[in-house]
Amino acid sequence: MAKIGFVGFGEVNTPVDVIIRKCSAAAEALKAEGLDLVTVYPVADDYEETQVKSAVEALKKESFDALVVCVAGWIPTHAVVKVTEHFRHLPMVLWGLCGWYEGDRLVTTADQAGTTGLRGTFEGLGYKFKYVYDIIGKKTRSAAVADYCRAAIAAKQLLTDKVGMAGYRDMNLYGTLYDGLSLKKATGIEIETFEMLEIQQRYEALNEAAKREVVNNRILKWNFLKPANDEAMLKAAGYYLAVKAIADERGYKSISLKDVDGMKKLCGFPPAPIFMLLSEDGYTTVPENDSLGAVTQLMMNRLTGQLAGYLEFYEFFEESVLAGVPDFVAADMVDGETYTVLPAAFGLLSQGILNVSKVKTGVLTMSRLVYKDGKYTMQVILGEGKEPPKWEECGWDAPAPQLSALEIKIGDVEKFADNVACQHYIITYGDNRKKIADLCSILGIAVDYVVE
Repeated sequence: MAKIGFVGFGEVNTPVDVIIRKCSAAAEALKAEGLDLVTVYPVADDYEETQVKSAVEALKKESFDALVVCVAGWIPTHAVVKVTEHFRHLPMVLWGLCGWYEGDRLVTTADQAGTTGLRGTFEGLGYKFKYVYDIIGKKTRSAAVADYCRAAIAAKQLLTDKVGMAGYRDMNLYGTLYDGLSLKKATGIEIETFEMLEIQQRYEALNEAAKREVVNNRILKWNFLKPANDEAMLKAAGYYLAVKAIADERGYKSISLKDVDGMKKLCGFPPAPIFMLLSEDGYTTVPENDSLGAVTQLMMNRLTGQLAGYLEFYEFFEESVLAGVPDFVAADMVDGETYTVLPAAFGLLSQGILNVSKVKTGVLTMSRLVYKDGKYTMQVILGEGKEPPKWEECGWDAPAPQLSALEIKIGDVEKFADNVACQHYIITYGDNRKKIADLCSILGIAVDYVVE
């Protein structure tokens, strides 16, 4: 389980019971935010540095993913640095607490005298850190501290996360290309490719009973607008089982498949239901070998816990965009208890099981990791997802299905269009801009808010 180090400081001449009281309250507030803490306090600047040394010894006995440097009163810079230098490889939060009122009189332990002396020092030492300060009479900012700690936990998890990708560069798209070494260096994420032949071989080795179990217990529980071909459902179940077996064996958290030039062309089967089943299992999923899309999904998943589904753009309006999917949406984007699906065919493709679920509306964050001129940038756009107008994509069997989509109000569409990096953007619900900024600051990735 991820843990966070917490060390509380206060100057030797400040009443120790005050420092303990303030540090204890701060630690309890972080625990209430869901963090598991390793706590050491109070630490003062005693001449013999006894408390500094004992703090270092205590913290070194534990393993944690970030360090909260809690300043409960004035503290000389050297006393703090003699602790933090042992953990400079970790992200830190420099958290200044605040004073209180006794009647009409403000009482302070000079917390921000301590933090303002430290902020520039931390920056000069090259620490990865966030500075947070409390204000008298306001709710403590434990949530902001916890968000940064969770971003640090996410950054560590990404170091061992892997995307499993069948094939590469579907439709010869340029926007799905990636540089593996720089991507690993910047995000920690590894993309492993496996062959579609392996999927087919595993599919052919499955027995009828295994496929039938998935059909009966999973697929038939979806909301079908009209009956699906039994053979199509068995194919979906079989290919799903083949891909899931590969993912489980190799520890993939995210899956992408070669879609148009792969599953559809070579296997004769549109892969939407495969992605739907994998999404129900908790995998992040994106089609068409969208490398940076898959990486963005993993980053958002670790940060928010959401499956971070994708949407692609169909139309631009003055202040909004029509963003939808021609195949499937992530399980937690569905407005309802289960998928709504429709057997349908597009153009020359054989009939598949198309997800036409209604998509949740509300405040959302669109994001996309972009690689340009040797540097990574995270594009972030705040939007308001609303129900789309009646629309259809030309080429579907008549009557054309109403594809899963949102009309997303983002404001300055023209500015967004001037900077848009790909047809796929990753969706998380809520305003996650600060959380994304925290993660990117830890990873050293610049954030581009695009339309702000």
